Amino acid sequence: MFWQKLCEAVAKRLTSRGVPVRVRLWNGTEFELGENPRVTLEVVTPRGLRQLLNPTLDRLGRAYVEDDIRVEGHATDIVAVAAALAGSAPAADRTTARRPRMLRHTRHSDAAAITYHYDVSNEFYSLWLDPGLVYSCAYFRNGEESLEIAQQQKIDHILRKLRVRPGDTLLDIGCGWGALVMRAAEKFGARAVGITLSRNQHELAHQRIRESGLAGRCEVRLEDYRDVTGRFDRIASVGMFEHVGLRNLREYFARIRNLLTDDGVALNHGITSVDPDSGESPCGGGDFIDRYVFPHGELPHLTLALKELCAAGLEPVDIENLRRHYALTLCHWTERFEAAAGRLRELAGERRWRIWRIYLAGCAYAFTHNWISVHQILAVKSSSAALPLTRDYMYRT
Repeated sequence: MFWQKLCEAVAKRLTSRGVPVRVRLWNGTEFELGENPRVTLEVVTPRGLRQLLNPTLDRLGRAYVEDDIRVEGHATDIVAVAAALAGSAPAADRTTARRPRMLRHTRHSDAAAITYHYDVSNEFYSLWLDPGLVYSCAYFRNGEESLEIAQQQKIDHILRKLRVRPGDTLLDIGCGWGALVMRAAEKFGARAVGITLSRNQHELAHQRIRESGLAGRCEVRLEDYRDVTGRFDRIASVGMFEHVGLRNLREYFARIRNLLTDDGVALNHGITSVDPDSGESPCGGGDFIDRYVFPHGELPHLTLALKELCAAGLEPVDIENLRRHYALTLCHWTERFEAAAGRLRELAGERRWRIWRIYLAGCAYAFTHNWISVHQILAVKSSSAALPLTRDYMYRT
């Protein structure tokens, strides 16, 4: 009797939102809501049924990862249904923006977080990233480009913004598998150094540099940004400052300033919150992301990033919002991830496959609906930086 009433309550809640979904219970009971549902929720445990009674994005994500609920359908449809279901929960109980956590980031905790996320396996990432293994927002000129072309355009866009010239020294903070430093050396004539905390990335980047004949012109080091020494004409940081921590932003930007030559130029490309009060956003710093995807990740609002950048002695000279570009990028990644599901499950295991599957599709939804954003901030150390008066130079091939 209890489960019957609970089922009726769940059905009433789902019906009120008009969500087209098919629900199948562990005892074989099945009911269909809406017309032509493209997603089936199989409730495996009573706990999963309770999550449907009072759903939030975090609860639904946890139920899926922990196998309380199984789903059938394309990842994009699944996330759309989850977002619609979460919208039916009481406002105070939704996965919404939270107060900044201001976590303490140490070299050890940061290295452990990077290892957890990036050292799944190089093959795992190669199955859904582009051939260059660029794990950040691509740059689309018309939206019809392949992922490979869009990622190459992104790298070139960054190097042109920085006005990288032959002979310039360039530092890439959080260089991933080395695509940017290799491009900077091969096509722009820079002497490039990349740093990462991921051993898998470091080993493969070193191999790729050697095989490309670029060993004398660029390198990748296993190093924390706080330990880098020397001076650089150009500094890029792409998809890394999300790991820095809100309380460490000023120190981070000050470190970049200290590593720049007096006429140097730096570019920070990173995911940002859209809530200026909390500093965090759903699907980007929420409970699900923090628990399963990016431990200790924190997203500053653009205003906080600019405040701390200026306080560190840098001057922002150009800001570009690439939110729609990241939505397109994540759609590409989601499609490739779905297509390679079998092999990805073998490599990562069922649980981690579920985490990454819902994470990629969820982030695509979040960027599309302006729950989170991404900005490129171009900054200089002093007025002596040799940048043209207009932005025209950024678009010259």
